Amino acid sequence: MNPNHLLNSIDVAADWVGLRYVKEDTTFRLVRDGNPEANTRESKQGIMVEVLVDGQFAYYGTSRLDESGIAEAARKAYQLAKAAAAYNIHPFSDNVRPVAKGSYRSSFEAATSALSPGVLSELLVKASNELKVSDKIVTTNALARIVETESKFASSNGSDVDQQYVMVSADYTAVAQDGTVTQKRSDGGMMAKSFQAGLEVFDEADVLRRCRIIGEEAVELLTAEECPTETMDLVLAPDQMMLQIHESVGHALELDRILGDERNYAGWSFVRPGDFGSLQYGSKLMNITFDPTVRNEFASYAFDDGGLKAEKEFLIKEGLLLRGLGGMESQVRSGLKGVANFRSSSWNRAPIDRMANLNLEPGNSSRDEIISSVERGVFMTSNRSWSIDDYRNKFQFGCEYGKLIENGKLTKTVKNPNYRAISNPFWNSLKMIGDPSTFEVYGTPYCGKGEPNQAIRVGHASPLCLFGDIEIFGGA
Repeated sequence: MNPNHLLNSIDVAADWVGLRYVKEDTTFRLVRDGNPEANTRESKQGIMVEVLVDGQFAYYGTSRLDESGIAEAARKAYQLAKAAAAYNIHPFSDNVRPVAKGSYRSSFEAATSALSPGVLSELLVKASNELKVSDKIVTTNALARIVETESKFASSNGSDVDQQYVMVSADYTAVAQDGTVTQKRSDGGMMAKSFQAGLEVFDEADVLRRCRIIGEEAVELLTAEECPTETMDLVLAPDQMMLQIHESVGHALELDRILGDERNYAGWSFVRPGDFGSLQYGSKLMNITFDPTVRNEFASYAFDDGGLKAEKEFLIKEGLLLRGLGGMESQVRSGLKGVANFRSSSWNRAPIDRMANLNLEPGNSSRDEIISSVERGVFMTSNRSWSIDDYRNKFQFGCEYGKLIENGKLTKTVKNPNYRAISNPFWNSLKMIGDPSTFEVYGTPYCGKGEPNQAIRVGHASPLCLFGDIEIFGGA
């Protein structure tokens, strides 16, 4: 598919035209309780035609990939832009669509194509069986999703971008039950093991080792004490930090949300335009970066869908809020600095401001130093539940597995660990942050936003973190 060639078939009086072709092949395997339950492969492709007319952008997607199909989509996009121009909230020019030329390829150790469907299914059956460490394990799930994506972008002002991705998600889950008590353990939280990667994700020895631990911890939780309810220190594992960063930083810093575009659906934000450059978002240990250049992280790329080059940027540095998550359109509208995060989830969706790789940079404290500094607290890992208000402010999150920390040592296991706080005070309570040895990369395929909804892939990386004087509670 050559979008540059198809540009020649478009004959509308637009100030700028862009074509974004996306082809995506998805392989999905699910084994439940040792039995294969899903074995699918799907392919989809199409082109989004984008035009700028009288200061207004409009889009029209089509799965007709011939010249007449593209020309018809362009005419419809032109009509939409012309009609909307009388009501636009900001007149744009093509300076928000910079000329982009380049390419990107996911990096991995071994191509997933080297893993046959039969071998992958066999591995998942073994994983499902390995999870069942006891008769008290009543349900096991082992799944894998492999997505291969080809994206090409061309525009009338000279853009020519070719990006190709291989994205792998795997999840292994055990549910244990004893009477009326039910507990669940997973591999870092739902689909948290999501990367741009290859065959290395399915190393059999490593997968089976993790599955045995998951099953054993699910059974262990059945007889564990309830998490205590009191205000004390909280140590969060990197897999739970993924959710914490995502909900209380990522969504709160999306510029289109701050501008009010998402209020009727995904909500607003407690952050206001005047907070940039002045709000102490967290303690001086807090350094949040937008970084779509990290190898193997789920949302790495070279250019966003508006053609802006993706580069590492500090959104928060030493706790001070500096920059928002907004592409060129939101940057021009708001007058605020943003990043290359204008992204769409598919060929038939228009780009909007989205998270990509959003990371908490590591500090200088080892795991032992963090744990030994806590007189009384709880260590929590793997997200189980989340609730946050529509300003991304007040929240309460639950984890699958907890350990009490007493006098600097991890002691008894506790079940149903939860915590609640308010975003700004919570991040200002950050007392210690793990060094690079505690730094781990995760991702999620299911970040939802926009109308019609767009579920997009996001990456997060974080070290181990200690927060002081947090309201912690159990599930009883």
